[in-house]
Amino acid sequence: MLRLCATGKPRCSEKTRRPGTATVAAVGEVLDGGDFYPHEAIAGFAWPMLLQAGGLSELTGGRLTPTVRGRAALTRPPHLTLAQLWQRWLNSSLLDEFSRVEEIKGQRAANVLTAVKPRRKLVGQALAGLAPGAWTSVDGLFTDMRAAGLDPAVHRNERALWKLYLEDPQAGSLGYDGHHGWSLLQGRYTLAVLFEYAATLGLIDVEYVPAPGARDDYRHNWGGDYLDRLSRYDGLAAVRLNPLGAYAVGLTSDYTPAPIPAPPVPKGRVTVLANFDVVALDGLPSADTLLLDGFADRKSDRSGLSPLHRF
Repeated sequence: MLRLCATGKPRCSEKTRRPGTATVAAVGEVLDGGDFYPHEAIAGFAWPMLLQAGGLSELTGGRLTPTVRGRAALTRPPHLTLAQLWQRWLNSSLLDEFSRVEEIKGQRAANVLTAVKPRRKLVGQALAGLAPGAWTSVDGLFTDMRAAGLDPAVHRNERALWKLYLEDPQAGSLGYDGHHGWSLLQGRYTLAVLFEYAATLGLIDVEYVPAPGARDDYRHNWGGDYLDRLSRYDGLAAVRLNPLGAYAVGLTSDYTPAPIPAPPVPKGRVTVLANFDVVALDGLPSADTLLLDGFADRKSDRSGLSPLHRF
């Protein structure tokens, strides 16, 4: 991600600091294995936010560029940086993850949402309370959080609930009795934090299915029948705190990375022409493409005999 920022391609809004569509797509292209879903931004959205919150990149003229700390991170063991990014995210107010649950309207009204850092830290406590290496269903996690008093309430008070709604601010208000269950609000917030940020950093292993139809806890709400999902995170079914996650949340004092498997033998070939064009007819791994982007100008995507880069 930092090397992608070094190319100057990622752009974010100067006002919201959120990545644009083109940036999300560019991040998705260099993710190992792609994003969690092929046509939905989760990790592709999270990485620019994490790098900014962690002080590893900054906006310069609307472009994300590595900071001094970010360049130094390239020479450090990755697990140290990933653990720090999680802790810095817990203490950041750069983004309210609940705003990513776009189907719940009314969030921008005055005095509706609670402060983000206290509730994010409650989710962090829930994550730290997981038994490393054991799978936990998200509904089981919700039950454990409620039993432990970890309640990341997103609304300030009962009056604020009436301002949150699905589809229509009157008929679809969440203020009606039975229309604002824990999984609907606190649960969706928890899913957003875990799926978009903890999973993106690699702290948890995730079991997930396509979001449409995965949960039905909103169906009885007015307007719910028009939605095939309430959030892009609805498909998250279970989580497992892995060794990196256990280190990041402070359950272990050290982390030993698993051996990196040998890369597959590359197919096709790379040719350097007499005019210094670099041609890769079968494409390049994302890491190799980023390396070339740092030293050469890309002339075109691979197409027939079109050159890929020129030094």
